[in-house]
Amino acid sequence: QVQVIESGGGLVQAGGSLRLSCEASGRTFGSYTMGWFRQSPGKEREFVAAISRNGDTGYADSVKGRFTISRDNPKSMVYLQMNSLKPEDTAVYYCARTRITYFSQSRYTRPTLYDLWGQGTQVTVSS
Repeated sequence: QVQVIESGGGLVQAGGSLRLSCEASGRTFGSYTMGWFRQSPGKEREFVAAISRNGDTGYADSVKGRFTISRDNPKSMVYLQMNSLKPEDTAVYYCARTRITYFSQSRYTRPTLYDLWGQGTQVTVSS
């Protein structure tokens, strides 16, 4: 069964760093765009970052310059390096897969276009 599993969340002080990992099963991992989303209580799930099969990346304005998404196709892994964390970054972070074939902001930011989601990992940033 194809699935994605996130890890690496935790509690960190403001200004600190965390690295999230996402392991995706399936032989065709390298063919898909992968994304990170987050959701905090009472809010809708929001886009954080995405990476195409070729390594092109896109970020939400709120994390640009602080977060970096990367992937290792042979290992079927996606990473989210989060630096200079702020309390407003506190959320459950989800890794997801999309079948979009054209890497455009209007597509990779839309959670409805992602068809496979992980269970999420909690990130808490204390002030």
